[in-house]
Amino acid sequence: MAQKKIKGTFGIVSAVASATSAVSTLKTARSDKDKLALANAIGSIIVAVTGVLIAVRAFRDDK
Repeated sequence: MAQKKIKGTFGIVSAVASATSAVSTLKTARSDKDKLALANAIGSIIVAVTGVLIAVRAFRDDK
């Protein structure tokens, strides 16, 4: 159980770092009107959200 919590914690930290980078890229892409970088930033945000959901699942006490 402790291993699940550690795994979940690292997952959340990783997802937050990824989301921070994605938001920064999103701001830059919007200001530069770069559609490819914008698509990349949106994809990165989706990956970050998925990472948070997986980390939250690691914290739950399922069988």
